[in-house]
Amino acid sequence: MSITVDIWTDINCPFCYLGKGRFEQALSQFPARDDVTVVHRSFELDPTLSVDASGSVEEHIAQKYGISVEEAQANERNVAAQATELGLAYRTSGRDFGSSFDMHRLLHFALTVGKQAELLDSLYAGNFADDQTLFGDHERLVTVAVRAGLDETDVRAVLDDPDAHAEDVRRDEQEAASIGVTGVPFFVFGGKYAVSGAQPTEIFTRALQLVSEEQLTTLDAQSAQVCGPDGCAVPGTQD
Repeated sequence: MSITVDIWTDINCPFCYLGKGRFEQALSQFPARDDVTVVHRSFELDPTLSVDASGSVEEHIAQKYGISVEEAQANERNVAAQATELGLAYRTSGRDFGSSFDMHRLLHFALTVGKQAELLDSLYAGNFADDQTLFGDHERLVTVAVRAGLDETDVRAVLDDPDAHAEDVRRDEQEAASIGVTGVPFFVFGGKYAVSGAQPTEIFTRALQLVSEEQLTTLDAQSAQVCGPDGCAVPGTQD
């Protein structure tokens, strides 16, 4: 039995990074993992940003939630602690945020050449782990894409053509809206079971089991951290 898992994410979203790690833990333990096809779908947290926009994550969080920059920095440390539990690197200071539209266009191109998963990993590393900032820098994006195994000439061709794969991004976002997605990460298993947020690994394990068994059972998933148009849930400001 072939199982497709559609995952709506955004590179800006730290909980997408965590959710991917927890989902992959579940998938690695799933007996029929070789029958699972994962498709990463586009969701921009802020589609109004210009493609060259960028800014400080800590200042953005502080302004959005009405907290101090120091509290925002503590929030970043809390997310980093969750990432560490998954074996994921997370830089706790100096990160930026900005438009992810070109990144989503590149992800759709990467899908056509069988490199989508590799590019997503490279983009996440570029945002959450690398010392350099990622957003608003055309050449930096080229470097991150080539690191994933994409051809530099192809990458530049996509980035230089604003229409390349733009409709693919918009189509994903329209589908997300049509099924009621308001925050990411958002997982759909086999077109039957929806899981919202960076859930515990066992929730993803249960979803894989359910769709494999083709049981028409409602998945009882606890609430989890998500990012949406109004921002990312702040998991706390304690150190």
